[in-house]
Amino acid sequence: MIDATSVEAIDNARVLLDQFKGKSETIAQAIDHFLLDFMTLLFVVEATRERFHNPVRRLARIRLSRIRLLLTRCS
Repeated sequence: MIDATSVEAIDNARVLLDQFKGKSETIAQAIDHFLLDFMTLLFVVEATRERFHNPVRRLARIRLSRIRLLLTRCS
């Protein structure tokens, strides 16, 4: 999902992650932060040179890892 950025990927991520938003406020905030970073990634990929792509993808992966960690703690 992070490597194949597109507007559809953002919509798909939002749909997939919305199912977890009700678990806790912390998870909801983590999801919001991830989606913001993911939208930023899409902008960077479309608007800038390639040297910025990997750092922004790394940031999105870190945010997604946080969501995974929080979800495993809630389960």
